[in-house]
Amino acid sequence: MARPSHPSNLELQALSVIWHEGPSTVAEVHESLPDGKERAYTTVLSVMQSLERKNLVKRAREGRAHVYDATYSQNVIVQRATHDFLTNAFGGRLGEAILAILSAGTLTPDEKTNIERELQRHKAMAAKKIAKKAAAKTAKKAPAKKVAKKAPAKKAAAKKVAKKAPAKKAPAKKAPAKKVAKKAAKKVAKKAAKKVAAKSAKKTAKKAAKKTVAKKAPAKKAAAKKVAKKAAKKAAPAKKAAKKVAKKAAPAKKAPAKKAAKKVAKKAAKKAAKKA
Repeated sequence: MARPSHPSNLELQALSVIWHEGPSTVAEVHESLPDGKERAYTTVLSVMQSLERKNLVKRAREGRAHVYDATYSQNVIVQRATHDFLTNAFGGRLGEAILAILSAGTLTPDEKTNIERELQRHKAMAAKKIAKKAAAKTAKKAPAKKVAKKAPAKKAAAKKVAKKAPAKKAPAKKAPAKKVAKKAAKKVAKKAAKKVAAKSAKKTAKKAAKKTVAKKAPAKKAAAKKVAKKAAKKAAPAKKAAKKVAKKAAPAKKAPAKKAAKKVAKKAAKKAAKKA
């Protein structure tokens, strides 16, 4: 809903008549204006038309007469006017404004009771507001205290857990470290054993090769001696035959016979050597 326009002082008087008397004609408003000043009918008519243009009243036709009714309630319109009056005239000080209003005239008994009732209601509302604020403050402080109490307990529990945790975790860390050290030591020992075994194997192989070579050399020499002896034995009959042939041959032919005997002996020795 749009904010209502601010009426003038004379328009407020016309509206006050409608609020208290109900829907009214221009003549009824003209007769009931609160200030009691003499005004022309046309003046009041122009005021009511202005209120209609501002959408503060609605006009309805009843027979030949036009009846005006308020668009907004008194509280809606007066609240803004009162606030402006309080701010502009008294600087927002409500007590001074109330005293000034009370000094402006006399109150009827009904008005006094209404004012007293309103003051009591105002006091009750103020007390409720104070109680709500106090409850809100205590509600805020209570969780803060609970949190403050819980915080040391949580810290203590965290410290206990922190103390227990290293004691439990330390063996778990040491055990894997020992296992890793053992595995590393085993690997190093295996590698060292392999190297030592390889070196010892090489040395033993070299020694065995040397021994086999040393053993084979005498065997070869012995075989060669045996072959030579066999060849000499086989050549012995040939030498003897040659000697016999030489003895039988003539003295002139002794020299060629000796040479031929030597050749025959050499050939026999070669043949014997090849056969062996």
